[in-house]
Amino acid sequence: MKTKQILSTLTLAVALIFGTTVMAQDMKMQKETKMVGGAEMYPSKDIVSNAVNSKDHTTLVAAVKAADLVETLQSEGPFTVFAPTNAAFDKLPDGTVSTLLMTENKAKLQSVLTYHVIAGKFNAKEIMKAIEKGGGKATFKTVNGASLSAMMDGDNLILKDMAGNTSMVIIADVNQSNGVIHVIDTVVLPGM
Repeated sequence: MKTKQILSTLTLAVALIFGTTVMAQDMKMQKETKMVGGAEMYPSKDIVSNAVNSKDHTTLVAAVKAADLVETLQSEGPFTVFAPTNAAFDKLPDGTVSTLLMTENKAKLQSVLTYHVIAGKFNAKEIMKAIEKGGGKATFKTVNGASLSAMMDGDNLILKDMAGNTSMVIIADVNQSNGVIHVIDTVVLPGM
């Protein structure tokens, strides 16, 4: 009888420990999961698998597909992606997006999109440290080869493209399995 009680107690203890561990992992995932465009962005999914669920990023997703960059952004990475919202694309001059989405402009579209990507995973805190270390400005080489600057405006993380246009990070540190996304309010352009 005593052996049965001990086994029962041990089984209960193991179940409690396992259950607590699972709950802690679930709570950590919930803490790391952010809402973007009305959808949860799961850190266990890759950049594209999350982005397709954001209603605020349908233009970006269409552009990534048209530029044949889906496979790249689903690869291991890691990547830091500055993801413009649909409203950010709407700020471009009329006809710009539809022109970029044309098959004959694929190389230009790829250039624009890869200008929003940095190789490596840089969370907002790391970018801010680089800005501080750079005396108020940090310059990053994008995947397209051009430079993109970052600076602070009060508490806001600001990007500045080669033409001097600025964009603000409106949602930072959306963790992905292959990097991180920072949602931005304006498309940055590589001095086209």
